[in-house]
Amino acid sequence: MRIIFMGTPDYATCILSKILTLPDVCVPLVVTQQDKPVGRKQVLTPPHIKKWLLEKNIETKILQPHSLREAGVKETLASVHPDLIIVAAYGQILPKEILDLAPCINLHASILPSYRGASPIQSSILHQDQWSGVTAMLMEEGLDSGDILALRYVALGEKNVGELFDALATAAADLTLRVIENFPSIQPLPQVNADASYCKKIKKNDGLIDFFDEAKTIYTKYKALTPWPGIFLESGLKIKALAIGDDKQMHHDKAGMIESISEEAVSVLCHKGSLKIKKVQAPSKKEILASEYIRGKRQTIGDFLV
Repeated sequence: MRIIFMGTPDYATCILSKILTLPDVCVPLVVTQQDKPVGRKQVLTPPHIKKWLLEKNIETKILQPHSLREAGVKETLASVHPDLIIVAAYGQILPKEILDLAPCINLHASILPSYRGASPIQSSILHQDQWSGVTAMLMEEGLDSGDILALRYVALGEKNVGELFDALATAAADLTLRVIENFPSIQPLPQVNADASYCKKIKKNDGLIDFFDEAKTIYTKYKALTPWPGIFLESGLKIKALAIGDDKQMHHDKAGMIESISEEAVSVLCHKGSLKIKKVQAPSKKEILASEYIRGKRQTIGDFLV
C-alpha cells in the first residue's frame, strides 16, 4: 500500500512513525508546512516532522508547498499513485483536486462531531470535559464533517494540554494502524451535523486573565493554554507556574489581593477561590519565582498583584 502522509507537528510525527512500522506499507512522500523563522533571532526552523525524518535518515521525498493549490503540487502527489492520503494536523485545508486523488483520512483530535476546527485539544480542556479522543474520518470539502471510520476515547482527568496532546498522539497512532489494516472492510458512519460544535484558532489574547474570575476557571485556562499563548495579566505579567488553592470561598472586591507569601508561592485571591502563583515573567524579563517578583515590587500581603 502506498501512502502519502501530510502533517506538521510532533502529533503527526508520532502517527507517521507508527505507519512506517507496517511491513506492507510504503510512504514515498511526506507533505508538510514550510520552514519558519522562530525566536528572537528568527532562525529558520523546519517543522517537527521534517526534522525527525532528516535525523532518522528516512528515505522519503519531503514536499513543503506554500499552498496546495500551487502549480505542480497536484501532479507531484498524483505521480506517487497513492492508495491512501493520511492527514494529521497538516495546517492547510485540502482542495477538492487533492481529495479526489485517493481516499483521504484525517486523524482529528476530538470525538467528532464535537470540536470541529483548529483547537480541539485546548477546547476540550477549557470546557472541562471528562473525555477527549481521536476520530479517523474520511475527508470531504466541509470542515471536519466527513464520515467516521473509527474513534478512540482518552480520559481527560487532570491532564494539561501537553499531557493530553501526548496521550492523543499515542491513541491516534494506534488508531491509524487499525484503520489502514482494516480499511477495505470499514463501513463509514455519517456524522450527525446537528450535534456539531466548532472551535476557533487560539490567539494570543485568549491568554488574558482577570482575578475577578473564578480560580478554577483561571487554572483551567492555564492548563489549556500553557505554553502558548500562556496566561497573563493586563499588565503583561505572565503566570508561568500555577496551582489551585481554595476554590470555594467568595472574595468579591478582594480579587487580585495577595493573601500569603512564601518562597514556594504567592497566594492571590480570585472572585471565587484563590491561586498559588509559583513563577512569573514580567515583560522583557526572565522567568523568576513569584516571591522574588513580589519582593522586587516591594509588595506585601494585602496589596494587589499587578
